[in-house]
Amino acid sequence: MNRRNFLQTAGVGSLALASGLTSCAPRYHNLAGQPMHRVPKLKLSLDRIVKETVGLRPFRASGPRIAKEALGNKTIVHNYGHGGSGWSLSWGTGNLARELVMTTGEKKVAVLGSGTVGLATARLLQEKGCEVTIYTKDLPPNVTSNLATGTWSPASRVCDPKVATPEFQALWENATRFSFRRFQFMLGLDDIAAWVDEYNVFPTKPTNVSNPAMGGEVYHLDGLIPERQEISRRDHSFGAEYVTWRSNMMFNIPSYLHHQMNMFIMLGGKLNVHEIKRLEDIDALPERCVVNCMGLGAKEIFNDAELTPVSGQLACLIPQSEVTYKLITKGANIIARKDGIYLGGNGLVGNWDTTPKREYTQEWVDILQQVMKEMRS
Repeated sequence: MNRRNFLQTAGVGSLALASGLTSCAPRYHNLAGQPMHRVPKLKLSLDRIVKETVGLRPFRASGPRIAKEALGNKTIVHNYGHGGSGWSLSWGTGNLARELVMTTGEKKVAVLGSGTVGLATARLLQEKGCEVTIYTKDLPPNVTSNLATGTWSPASRVCDPKVATPEFQALWENATRFSFRRFQFMLGLDDIAAWVDEYNVFPTKPTNVSNPAMGGEVYHLDGLIPERQEISRRDHSFGAEYVTWRSNMMFNIPSYLHHQMNMFIMLGGKLNVHEIKRLEDIDALPERCVVNCMGLGAKEIFNDAELTPVSGQLACLIPQSEVTYKLITKGANIIARKDGIYLGGNGLVGNWDTTPKREYTQEWVDILQQVMKEMRS
């Protein structure tokens, strides 16, 4: 791995994708013994859309802020600004934040925020014997993390390649490897994480073959998720000329957040629904060490001009039990999850508007209907 390859990939990410319960779509074999990928068609129409949401990813050009600073007689440990990689990096950057907390000697710690980053950080601190209280404006499902899709995508809009440094690359690799190991422990635990099939489907071979739908590729490290494999026309049921497949790790968001919250409470964690609006509110907390996992909420409070939203809309279809795969095509994605099948395909930098636009949903339905129409039975 070198810095150039990392920077070419880390600044551009895919919209997150999410999983269903089963680990793969049905696969058969042809007479030559090669795998035959047959996937069920998705039922697509606007009247099957039951929900549309817009989530805001907290993006920082230089990458997530993992740092320690003094605020009066308190120590603030920052852990925010993950872009579209919050789910994937939550355990890894949580571990880096935990290491900074341990240098303070404090055992009573406040964590600001109850999204996936805040919950992972709080759980890791509990493992070191800390008494942790989470202070949060809202609880799941009313948090930004609930509007993500939960794919393993640790380089999704995680930095701007023009400003990322070798030091950030090292931090990112450390966090990525730690997170991956932690997620492996959760596989098979109820339905919170699973390996699923992921397909790229295009009329012709794109310039960037790993994730051309978003203009870039999801970066991965050797020894983690498998490489994509191109599938010959005879070995898949899609009508497209260029199809790739790989296994990827996905998380069922409602189950995952419920599990994390329950574990935090079971291990003695405390929850305090309390909105932090200014630095004085942090100074008033009884804990001397505070971990900031507020995401976009940190922008105004900590005067972070670098922090900006990247909005992503999702449209949720009625669940279809036989559809468990993920599919990426030009301009649209299919995201199969237990609670619904999500359609997505956009990422608007600097957009604070969380109002869903029906025209985006219509465009995705049209694109994906064509893909389904061209599939062989």
